[in-house]
Amino acid sequence: VRLVDGGSRWSATVFTVAEVERLMDKGVQTGEDLGGRYFWCSDGLIVREPGIDNMTQVIAGLLDSGEFEQVLQRLDDE
Repeated sequence: VRLVDGGSRWSATVFTVAEVERLMDKGVQTGEDLGGRYFWCSDGLIVREPGIDNMTQVIAGLLDSGEFEQVLQRLDDE
């Protein structure tokens, strides 16, 4: 995400709840992540509903609520 004000860049890996569940179920089968007992991602943001529109709304909501900088990770400015 590049913010219009100042041009700062931010990162998040966005997952749906269903995708996290799918990845954890995969871990049960493969033995990864202690047999699917946990999910971890350093810049993860989990949303309830899929789709770009929903993800955009969530990010806009984070900006409006002031939580954006707590949830997304700032990237080095180039």
